[in-house]
Amino acid sequence: MSRGNGYGAAVTLPGDPPGGRRAALVWGVGVAVYFVAVIFRTSLGVAGLDAADRFGVNASALSTFSILQLLVYAGMQIPVGLLVDRLGTKKVLTIGVLLFTLGQLGFALSPTYGMALASRALLGCGDAMTFISVLRLGTRWFPARRGPMVAQLAGLVGMAGNLVSTIVIARLLHGLGWTAAFAGSAAAGVVVLVLLLLFLKDHPEGHEPEPVPHAGAAFVRRQIGESWREPGTRLGMWVHFTTQFPAMVFLLLWGLPFLVEAQGLSRETAGSLLTLVVASNMVVGLVYGQIIARHHAARAPLALGTVAATATLWATTLVYPGEHAPMWLLVTLCTVLGACGPASMIGFDFARPANPPERQGTASGIVNMGGFVASMTTLFAVGVLLDATGGDYRIAFSSVFVLEALGVVQILRLKSRTARRERERLVASRVEVVHVPA
Repeated sequence: MSRGNGYGAAVTLPGDPPGGRRAALVWGVGVAVYFVAVIFRTSLGVAGLDAADRFGVNASALSTFSILQLLVYAGMQIPVGLLVDRLGTKKVLTIGVLLFTLGQLGFALSPTYGMALASRALLGCGDAMTFISVLRLGTRWFPARRGPMVAQLAGLVGMAGNLVSTIVIARLLHGLGWTAAFAGSAAAGVVVLVLLLLFLKDHPEGHEPEPVPHAGAAFVRRQIGESWREPGTRLGMWVHFTTQFPAMVFLLLWGLPFLVEAQGLSRETAGSLLTLVVASNMVVGLVYGQIIARHHAARAPLALGTVAATATLWATTLVYPGEHAPMWLLVTLCTVLGACGPASMIGFDFARPANPPERQGTASGIVNMGGFVASMTTLFAVGVLLDATGGDYRIAFSSVFVLEALGVVQILRLKSRTARRERERLVASRVEVVHVPA
């Protein structure tokens, strides 16, 4: 097995997955599932105003769509991690595709607010099963030294899904109407389900994982407890918590209303700025992946630098004198928000070397929970504050800074402890290499 040293080059040991074209094909099928899940997840971001009109709800009730979806998603992360560790990627992804496709179709056909809420919850449940499974698939098919780049590429493909929802779903929505747009998009779930069943395998031939003993509740407690005790897992969770949510809140629900209602932009211009966030995310993801693959010591500075830049641009936009912020500032804000997704992926690069293969799913679930808890909290806070202040976006979006401050404190607290543990593992892996027979 290849074990990253946490700082630079990887130590390659016998048994490391070979990678190659077959790995890329199988992993590509898994990423296609994640791509569709993100389209479904973010489709509400371009339909927020339409949903408010369709179901006759206010800002708080509108935010409940995304809050419930993320609540289910976040709550499922550790159970899904345990399922992936226990059942493997293919079974979990199959269940996920069925659930999020039914959720998207149900959302298209829902005549009432309550039924629409239930559909988004079902979608969130299926969506929760995708990303952790794709991360696990990457660790099973590619050498560990490729881990940071593989993870960033998965995130990049996910943002491409966001781009599709921003451009394609938006056009379908305003061209064909609510039911046709959402029901038509659900067909993509059927396509990836067929690809998944035909081509996806959990691991390459000859690289079967060792069976994990199962002892019911004791197994669950041990997996969670041992993962959580690793400072790298906790640091990864707080990095994900602190970096992901500003862009997630913007893209998932409140970006379009903010740009249209608070900044006076047309829907078309606002949509272009949302597209800029996604495009920036894709470019920055490639850059961050390359940097971290070569210099793991850059992980924390990149994460903290992204938080600082995001907070600075948000503050500048919100306190800008005048009725509306200038276009150059909004463009800069959206460009910087694009770095949030790649920065959140750094959290997995702290958790991955801290946990053995049999705990990767559980550890990834803990990390992935962080950003979605922060997103859910902020979505709720913005909705409540908008209703309480009569639509004052400056006050509502100020809630972003509270969670960023909390996350930065936790990152600084855990950073040195994680670095110390990584140095200890590096020494141990070098000793192990010396004793591996030729």
